[in-house]
Amino acid sequence: MTSTFTTRPVRLGTRPSPMAMEQTAHFAELFRSRHPGICLEIVTIVSEGDRHRDPLSQTDGKGAFTRSADTRLLDGRVEATISCAKDLPSPHDRAPDITVGAVLPREDARDVLVLPSGHSPATLADLPPGTRVGTSAPRRAALLRTLYPELEPVAIRGNADSRLSGLDSGTLGVDVMIAALAGLRRLGLAERASQILDPTQWLPASGAGVIVIEHRSDDPTTANLLAPLTHHPTRIVLDAERAALATLHGDCLTAASVHAVHDPAAESVTVHAVVLDPAGGTPIRTIASGPDTHPARTGRRAGKQLLNAGAAALLGNPS
Repeated sequence: MTSTFTTRPVRLGTRPSPMAMEQTAHFAELFRSRHPGICLEIVTIVSEGDRHRDPLSQTDGKGAFTRSADTRLLDGRVEATISCAKDLPSPHDRAPDITVGAVLPREDARDVLVLPSGHSPATLADLPPGTRVGTSAPRRAALLRTLYPELEPVAIRGNADSRLSGLDSGTLGVDVMIAALAGLRRLGLAERASQILDPTQWLPASGAGVIVIEHRSDDPTTANLLAPLTHHPTRIVLDAERAALATLHGDCLTAASVHAVHDPAAESVTVHAVVLDPAGGTPIRTIASGPDTHPARTGRRAGKQLLNAGAAALLGNPS
């Protein structure tokens, strides 16, 4: 560690939403425990995704929750930023001067069905035809059209807490909504989950449940501070998932899922990947396995297998 960081705080950029602040507080505790002599200063940054309420697909959604933080990181106003991995642009869209420095242990990657407060417990299969199901994710909308075509996906926006408030008050414009279980747990609201969706059918988002801290690529001091805080099994699966998504030229607005599983006993990583038909048609699936020493290579192979099977047509990419 250099004297620079014993006299100047490390500034960490984060969104000001309740969920973002909770995950930031968790990381800050880890950082201060590991580096008790270094001041970590929290800098709140309102993202474009927070300012705009239109569907992300209408607001250049790639990086909508990270662009403002990236700008401050690259111009030196902060030394690091913290984000949900699923909100990061895919590596092919990422600024080359930004590097993932720490990856926290993966939380539960599953999605859940959330009902208005006071509603009797129900599952997606219990809901009557025409039920309006709120989601901001094309992946979730495509899954609804594929698995529950009688239900109506409706685009919604807002932070998790504001969505819950709108759902309960009837102002969100939907009857029920889909949310991330990890996010509800961070807010202490896991009991709001009426149904935890089976991840073998309802596929998780790429990077779901993973928190990452990034820094400038030319800043080895911050890199050295962050590296000891990385949870290596999670880094393995995240590298595999993001490599597959990059091969597909996908992002958080892509109707696709890449979910990797690490087997430490076998020293391997297995990538489950699917590209969904936004109209609800038959998805294209694949599985690839390889050594955990080269997770990105396995992820790229999974992505290529999907493209070879015709996934480009569903993605809207040229073949």
